[in-house]
Amino acid sequence: MIPKVFREVIDLGDGREISIETGKLAKQAHGSVVVQSGKCMLLCTVVSNYEQKDLDFLPLTVDYREKFAASGRYPGGFFKREARPSDGEVLTMRLVDRVLRPLFPKDYHSETQVMIQLMSHDDDVMPDAMAGLAASAAIQLSDFPFECAISEARVGRINGEFIINPSRAQLEESDIDMVIGASMDSVMMVEGEMKEISEEEMVEAIKFAHEHIKKQCEAQLRLAEAFGKKEVREYPAEREDEDLAKKVYDMAYDKVYAVAKAGSAKHERSASFSEIKEEIKASFSEEELEDFGGLVSKYYRKAEKAAVRDLTLNEGLRLDGRKTDEIRPIWCEIDYLPSVHGSAIFTRGETQALATVTLGTSREANQIDMPSFEGEETFYLHYNFPPFSTGEARPIRGTSRREVGHGNLAQRALKGMIPKDCPYTVRVVAEVLESNGSSSMATVCSGTMALMDAGVQLKKPVSGIAMGLISDGETGKYAVLSDILGDEDHLGDMDFKVTGTADGITACQMDIKVKGLSYEILVNALKQASAGRLHILGKLIETIATPNADVKPHAPKMITVTIPNEYIGALIGPGGKVIQQLQKDTKTTIVINEDPITEEGIVEILGTNQEGIDAVLAKIDSLTFKPEVGSVYEVKVIKMLDFGAVVEYMDAPGNETLLHVSELAWERTENVTDVVNMGDVFDVKFIGFDPRTKKDKVSRKALLPKPEGYKERPPRDDSRSGSRDRDNRGRDSRGRDDRNSRDRDRKRD
Repeated sequence: MIPKVFREVIDLGDGREISIETGKLAKQAHGSVVVQSGKCMLLCTVVSNYEQKDLDFLPLTVDYREKFAASGRYPGGFFKREARPSDGEVLTMRLVDRVLRPLFPKDYHSETQVMIQLMSHDDDVMPDAMAGLAASAAIQLSDFPFECAISEARVGRINGEFIINPSRAQLEESDIDMVIGASMDSVMMVEGEMKEISEEEMVEAIKFAHEHIKKQCEAQLRLAEAFGKKEVREYPAEREDEDLAKKVYDMAYDKVYAVAKAGSAKHERSASFSEIKEEIKASFSEEELEDFGGLVSKYYRKAEKAAVRDLTLNEGLRLDGRKTDEIRPIWCEIDYLPSVHGSAIFTRGETQALATVTLGTSREANQIDMPSFEGEETFYLHYNFPPFSTGEARPIRGTSRREVGHGNLAQRALKGMIPKDCPYTVRVVAEVLESNGSSSMATVCSGTMALMDAGVQLKKPVSGIAMGLISDGETGKYAVLSDILGDEDHLGDMDFKVTGTADGITACQMDIKVKGLSYEILVNALKQASAGRLHILGKLIETIATPNADVKPHAPKMITVTIPNEYIGALIGPGGKVIQQLQKDTKTTIVINEDPITEEGIVEILGTNQEGIDAVLAKIDSLTFKPEVGSVYEVKVIKMLDFGAVVEYMDAPGNETLLHVSELAWERTENVTDVVNMGDVFDVKFIGFDPRTKKDKVSRKALLPKPEGYKERPPRDDSRSGSRDRDNRGRDSRGRDDRNSRDRDRKRD
């Protein structure tokens, strides 16, 4: 018997709906829902163990997977099973995690797992926009201690009109692609890319999405009420000691404040803070530390955070001595690596990124094979964050989710500035060599310069900046921090990264940790970010103002030509023989693609030697050469025959045709050598195609004046061969087929 199903419907306002359903699937999970829009269906399950882990953080795992069966496809490759998550899936996991994690109690340490699966795909619905809704709805049906319902929504804008949860096709026309996460009363997360929009436009997009998110949160609460809201589970609270907290605070606050105000460098400051902490610990006996040593460390961190925040709010100073809107010193360098196609170093304070650019053909495009999307990227960026960049030693276990997320942000910041007619596949790799505050924004800056150094004709240079916010809800004081340090990232109420050109924002990533942040403060923060971003942009332009006019001498040059479809086979040759030999002879790489619309062949020629590229172009010109009737062409005699001369078109080497003896001169020619010889170069006129042989017909005599008194010879009389009945079809009166003899005559001609 099918169990009772509970369902809520959310009206998106344009004829589309999102439904949330529970009660049918995965009932042993602590909460499960199916979220559906169109044919797209997501199953989300949540489970949290009842025993607490001995950890000082929440062991939360958010897992998002797209099943290939959802779109009626098989996984690619030899192993026909979904394996490690794709970058697209990892990015969706991060979007959901960033909104959920702050809403669990800080002392809740039970292992918690949120699993979201795409079970059915719809080409007109992007599933990642509903993942946050599914996760929160499932949690609302559980007994987890969780602050409030949240949801996420994507917003686009076409012709000035905002659209909620646009399709992928609509995003192609949109100048905004943002995902916003929020509760009923607060925006918590923003991430996306834009086409040089203003700060005010960005805030309007956030407001639009928030109104729709409120409706989605209300639907979750109605579903939970109908299903039967569970009592929130009890869990052992963390040990607290108010007297100890006050004692540690009194011992630490003034000393931390003094160190913070000194404006020292990262390592010196960290050492000073460690000394203060050790002094406090030394004031307790070994027995006391064994009993509540963990609390001492916890309360010290709180005192340190309070002192640093107060310094900024009260005196406008920061840990390294800067004012709130001051940017750290910057130095840049391009063309640092001699063998790569483009390189640049960007250093801002204690953060440094080295970016490289590699140019290739469409064969090097990044192939994306997901159930919800198949395609390729001809511009992509990879970000690496090795442990030495922060002075640590730890094993490297593959690419982390953080690296995927930071690389994606930098890629989105830059990709809109790559011209559509760029012939190359472009790969940027950023190596973070030092990190103390937003290495992803350093990646954007170094990537911009490396692209210009490589000769990629960027539309405009892009810079990025990381910002922070410290606020006091009681007094209303707040401070917006430009170019935040790593320490400021943790102690602030908001951190956000903004990238853009001189004309507008191209990408952003924002995490808001404080409730009820006003849009006025958000606009002010974005305006301050704009000023800092333009300052950094000026430093980039001082290093390299415009893209280099051409690629480096050792970098490959790319030429793209289009050929008619019928010539693709001739260029490839039987078994690829022609193209392989051509690549070998010219030391080039040749890639042929077929235009899906025109079905023409698009030929990419990549090589470091211009002579080799020219040789390939000449071969293509030769293969695709089509003489026009009435046109005059220069030819060269390459072979002598009894009945004419074989000539080669000088403009199309390899293209040859027969110049018949009758077309050499107006006078009767007994011997071909009486008129032309091997190697002679002269002009001929193309007069069409021989109706019998279907081959080119050219004439030398057509360009010569007729001799005085010249008379045309009468046409050949075919009556000598005797009359034939038309219905005999080539058979003479004796019934023999004379077609073979005629074929032989043609061959002799």
